[in-house]
Amino acid sequence: MELPVIDLNYSSSPDSGTAEQLVNSVSQYGFVYIKNNCGIIPPNDIDFMFDLSKKFFKSPEEAKAPYKIHSGSSGKNSGWFPMRGETLDPSKQVRGDFKEAFNMNEFRNERAQQPLPSVLSEHEDRLNEFIEHCRNLCLSILRYFAVGLDIETGAGGHEFFTRFHDRSGRSGSVFRLLYYPAMSQEYDDVMDIRAGAHSDYGSITLLFQRPGQPGLEILTDSCANNWYPVPVNPTNEPELPILVNVGDLLSYWTNGLLKSAVHRVVFPSEGTGGDRYSIAYFCHPIDDAALIPVPSQVVQKHSDETQNGRLFTAKEHLESRLAATIEWDGKHEN
Repeated sequence: MELPVIDLNYSSSPDSGTAEQLVNSVSQYGFVYIKNNCGIIPPNDIDFMFDLSKKFFKSPEEAKAPYKIHSGSSGKNSGWFPMRGETLDPSKQVRGDFKEAFNMNEFRNERAQQPLPSVLSEHEDRLNEFIEHCRNLCLSILRYFAVGLDIETGAGGHEFFTRFHDRSGRSGSVFRLLYYPAMSQEYDDVMDIRAGAHSDYGSITLLFQRPGQPGLEILTDSCANNWYPVPVNPTNEPELPILVNVGDLLSYWTNGLLKSAVHRVVFPSEGTGGDRYSIAYFCHPIDDAALIPVPSQVVQKHSDETQNGRLFTAKEHLESRLAATIEWDGKHEN
């Protein structure tokens, strides 16, 4: 198995050849690397975000505790997850993930809609700008998917997905900083895992990683329990590609054509097992977006089945997933 690396080189509109490559890749693997990310996210900005993330996670616990996800968060999927504060595979994990995280919901009027610790609030403008870059890149990728699925112009064409991801309402989109500490005496190789096996919840995810910090694995065969270790830099070029994967919502939306792959984070089998940092942007549609079947002959040929029963909204879909992994109160508000 080898994940494709696709050069977006986005201009005025997505070209059909690249769009077909993207659809084929995520249909088979659920994941794809992209490089030359439309010129949207400068590498220096990515480096700055990782420096900022490290400063936050290296802060003393008393500086992070007031921002714990259930400390005044009113049910929002925002705030600090302490070590073992999230369990991504509750059916198999004895205790929570061996990691910390900090979730930021959508910014409004260029400002965070949640309390931020000073190490982050001092750079609120930079955070807002980076999150906006991530959103714009996701919109570009969604246009490629629409072209690759050959959605007719009358049904929305290459803007079919983006119109459900506009600013007309709130969404479950989350910008997440992640810290996986180095192996220590607290780690038990039987009871602990850095991030339990799971699939993502939304439309698409952007994942930013650091050189020399592996650990992400994709499940390739559930029966044989085969896992593929994902290289951080498959091209060995100075500029790392961004890893993109499809979430459950987009998979559901396309009747499973676009695959939402199960993945996890482990300590690498080789190396020192030192600190690992990553940054993820989880792109979601607006809360009241109805997950209607995608008007695509490509999707219909993939499966004759259509979504039966009650029509889910994006918000309902997200809440059903969150309920299984954290102490969720069912009041999703951004």
